[in-house]
Order: sequence, then C-alpha cells, then structure tokens
Amino acid sequence: MPRPRLTGLGGGLFACAAMVLVAGICWLLFGSSLFVYGLLFLPVAAATALWVRPADLITAPIGVPIAFAAGVWPISGGSGGFGGQLMGLVSALSLHAGWLYAGTLVAALIAVVRKAVLIGRRRMPRRLTQ
Repeated sequence: MPRPRLTGLGGGLFACAAMVLVAGICWLLFGSSLFVYGLLFLPVAAATALWVRPADLITAPIGVPIAFAAGVWPISGGSGGFGGQLMGLVSALSLHAGWLYAGTLVAALIAVVRKAVLIGRRRMPRRLTQ
C-alpha cells in the first residue's frame, strides 16, 4: 500500500475528489445507486485516515463526512432548481446516514489506533533507558 503523507487540507481534498469520482462511477454504472456510493465511501474513509500525516490525524474524521456530502450532491436525485436539489441532498443525507456514520467511525478508529501506536513508539525508548 502506498504511503503518501497528506496534510489535513490535502486529506480533505483527496476525500472530496475521490467521492465525486465515486459519485460519477455510481451515476454511470449503477444508476445513481446510493447503496453502492455508501459502500464505496468506506474504503475512501479508510484510505484518507491511513494516508494523512501524523500531525493532522484529527482532520481525517472531520473531512470524511464533508466529502460524503460533496459527492452525494450529483446523485441525490433532486430536481426543479436549487430548492429541489437542496431537498434531494438533505433527503439523501438523512436516508443514508448509516453509511455516513460508518465511514466516519472507520476514519476515527483508524486515527485513534494510529495515534496510540505513535504514542507507544515515543514512550518505548524511555522505558528501555530507565
């Protein structure tokens, strides 16, 4: 697995771009299936949390839900101008909140585990010298 180190902003932009790409794929291949979109959101959330640099770990669980909302806009199914599009977005977010929560939880758990490993590595040399 590649080891890029994204900043907090870079991680958010990566997640947004990936979810817009996923939305396009869902629109083209699966007829705007929000189930497939939510299913593909989970690996994007995990990749974002794995690829963000250690100093910006807290941004992964924050940027991932924003990316979900940014990507769901084109496939939300709203019609009739801005109001209709907005209602379609709100409906899609409320009906598929389980995917949103699951992806955010995945990103948060990965960030917490990575932070715990980093703290453990920092404390390990102190234990050996005492």
